[in-house]
Amino acid sequence: MSVLRKAPADWPVNELIGGRWSPVSFSGREVEQEKIARVFEAARWAPSCFNEQPWAYVMATQQDDEAFRTLGSLLVDSNAWARRAFVLALSVARLAFVRTGKPNPHAWHDVGAASENMFLQATELGLGMHEMAGFDRVRAREVLGLDDNHDPVAMIAIGYPGDPADLPEALRSRDAAPRRRTPIEEFVHAGVWGSPARFTR
Repeated sequence: MSVLRKAPADWPVNELIGGRWSPVSFSGREVEQEKIARVFEAARWAPSCFNEQPWAYVMATQQDDEAFRTLGSLLVDSNAWARRAFVLALSVARLAFVRTGKPNPHAWHDVGAASENMFLQATELGLGMHEMAGFDRVRAREVLGLDDNHDPVAMIAIGYPGDPADLPEALRSRDAAPRRRTPIEEFVHAGVWGSPARFTR
């Protein structure tokens, strides 16, 4: 089963960008260690403010039952489907610059850039990846021992795609729903705020 679902893009985009999506159906099939390493290596090469690289990830595979159950227990009930993925991870942002100790207002942004690199690498490797905001951030701090300088950002499921037919009806419909995005003219402003950018072919 292919992880790719081509986006109905208005303008041509890179195949990995156009094919990347966030499945909710995972097979639980073991993901090779090399592929897992390649996904996190992609995060390593993301851009960041002052090259601070303020990202970290706590990850576990189904082969490490205790650690996997701990991460899985952080998910809200509506994201229980993610426990079928072979890999669960939590992205974490370091909130202060190492070089100065001052707050880094771009930390979450840079973590997002690192995770997007992971999305594209996972897609190339035939893996699905899904980020989730639905988890217990307070408990994540407690059970993982995060200090005040490290902020839990998002839970992540990574694995081989599963069969959507195995999902409950509500999730099956969500998994099969058409991909939709806001047109670029609605979020790109020309010169000043509120002036939509117009592009011609």
